[in-house]
Amino acid sequence: MVVVVVVVAVEVVVVVVVVVVVVVVVEVVVVVVEVVVAVVVVVVVVVVVVVVVVVVVVVVVAVEVVVVVQLNQKLYLNE
Repeated sequence: MVVVVVVVAVEVVVVVVVVVVVVVVVEVVVVVVEVVVAVVVVVVVVVVVVVVVVVVVVVVVAVEVVVVVQLNQKLYLNE
C-alpha cells in the first residue's frame, strides 16, 4: 500500500514538473514572439518615415527645379 502511494506521489510530482516546464516554455515563446513583432513594427515605421521623407524631398527639389527653369526662361525671353 505504501509503495502505491509513493509511486502515485512521484507520478504527480513528475506531471506537475512537466506542466510547469511547458508553461514556462510557452511563456518564453510568447515573449520572444512579442519582441520580434515589436522589432518588425519599429522597422516598418522607420522605413515608412524614411520613404515619406525621401518622397517629400524629391518633390520639393523637383518643384524648385521647375520654378528656377521657368524663371530663367522668362528672364532670357525678357532680355
